[in-house]
Amino acid sequence: MPLFPSLGEKPHLGAVFQAFPEAVKPLLQYHDVLLRGDSPLSIAQRELIATYVSGLNACTFCFGAHKIYAKVFGIEESLIDAVMDNLDTAPLPENIKPILAYVKKLTVLPARINDADAKAVYAAGWSERALYDAVQICALFNFMNRIIEGTGVTFDYAQTPPTNAELNARRTRSYMDYGRELGIVD
Repeated sequence: MPLFPSLGEKPHLGAVFQAFPEAVKPLLQYHDVLLRGDSPLSIAQRELIATYVSGLNACTFCFGAHKIYAKVFGIEESLIDAVMDNLDTAPLPENIKPILAYVKKLTVLPARINDADAKAVYAAGWSERALYDAVQICALFNFMNRIIEGTGVTFDYAQTPPTNAELNARRTRSYMDYGRELGIVD
């Protein structure tokens, strides 16, 4: 039986948002600010962080959705798979690895974050703003992963990949646009 029977057998996040729309607008606005607004981190890097955190949490829905976004913004799927297998050996630019190590620790051992973790990020050339953006993205996706898992969203993008037209739409669609498509924000 689904966790929320009113959402159907294989619910999507859209069904959750439509069933419980009260707080969706500010949540989507926050997504837009963090993932599409100004930042020292590129959109691709921010989507990589979202994907990585969701992968660490084994959230199939968010991992799949943001793996698609990362791909749309220029990150190869094979690179994401390599990051998930072993961050240290993944063929990433060296400067992004300390940020990903930071969000990994913040996700799995948050009480153990320390000044050495932050210093590694700064030594790689990142600013406090970049680190704070990474922290916020990490927090947002830990939050979203719990909404997804707690409501029983089971839609899997690996089993139902988007069409080319849907991929192209993701290049320019904001999160608020998604809310408008669902009919829950104006």
